[in-house]
Amino acid sequence: MRGFVAEDDAGGLLGYAVCSRVADEGEILNLATAPEARREGTGRRLVEAALDWFRGEGVARVFLEVRSSNDAAIALYAAAGFATLGVRRNYYRMPTEDAVTMALELRP
Repeated sequence: MRGFVAEDDAGGLLGYAVCSRVADEGEILNLATAPEARREGTGRRLVEAALDWFRGEGVARVFLEVRSSNDAAIALYAAAGFATLGVRRNYYRMPTEDAVTMALELRP
């Protein structure tokens, strides 16, 4: 398991990512950015840091789930090369919502 943190110049938290790896597969378990850090590249930098770590660990494929209503996150992951695999119905609670499952191939 590996975590990444984005901080401002004063050490304030701008965002974080939590990742795991098992054998040659990885998963972005959680990625969040502070509201004031959105649309400023914080999420993109966190995804890039996670993918760099996965590559260094020899991971072949990375998976994630994202709320189906989170268009900004889905666009972020798609821009990083993730493709949609499918939908997990009623995956999230409070509120109940579908999850979009996505994957990225790091090695052919």
